[in-house]
Amino acid sequence: MTTNNKFFNNLGLAMRAGKVITGEDMVIESVRHGEAKLVIIAEDASAGTYKKVNDKCSYYQVPLHQFGRREQLGASIGKEARVVLAVTDAGFARMLLKQ
Repeated sequence: MTTNNKFFNNLGLAMRAGKVITGEDMVIESVRHGEAKLVIIAEDASAGTYKKVNDKCSYYQVPLHQFGRREQLGASIGKEARVVLAVTDAGFARMLLKQ
């Protein structure tokens, strides 16, 4: 199993555990409230979206990880294409960052 598959599988696990927030506004809100432990943004996100999310993560000191394409992120959590995800559990965030 490649690292990519493992990453997406673990992201799916986090989703099933109810520890993933999707959607730009919801993710930014979770960063603001200190709920997000890790933010994942698709490699094909627009420059504007990336800057907005990156600035917010930098300010609130939340790790930002650019990984995969929007279709891969969406598929890994059983949804349609997603550009931005937030993981709200520290354990899952650590596990995903290790990969």
